Amino acid sequence: MIVAIKRFFDNQLASPDQESAEHKASRLRLASAALMFELLKTDRHIDARETDMLRQVLENTFQLGKQQLDDIIALAEEEAAQAVSLYEFTSLVNEAYDYADKVLLIENLWRLALADEHLDKYEEQMIRKTADLLYVSHSDFIRTKLRVRDGS
Repeated sequence: MIVAIKRFFDNQLASPDQESAEHKASRLRLASAALMFELLKTDRHIDARETDMLRQVLENTFQLGKQQLDDIIALAEEEAAQAVSLYEFTSLVNEAYDYADKVLLIENLWRLALADEHLDKYEEQMIRKTADLLYVSHSDFIRTKLRVRDGS
């Protein structure tokens, strides 16, 4: 299994020396989508509202077509199933996202967590850990939660 995970990372997420802009964007989309899918699994119940919100967030954030959206969700699901830690994804995000993009990712995670109108304590814990790994301030962590919760 370790070999399979390493091969997947080498093929999908590793940064080649001469990486094209499109490949880099694809890696970031996959890392972000995998974090989002990992959040969906946190409460052990994936609600249809959550999967609908995942599709909506990915479509709006990355302007993906239907086939690209289906592909990235399938890859993210596979990647999240094989991931050892959040660090594997957050390290990619830290390399390429600016602070505003990281805050938007945290906000999108809140959208997913609150899509079923129930915030599980493990969902909140996972978002907090992700925010910490992305160096998002506690005030922005709270601000994004309140913005999503209050529908602003």
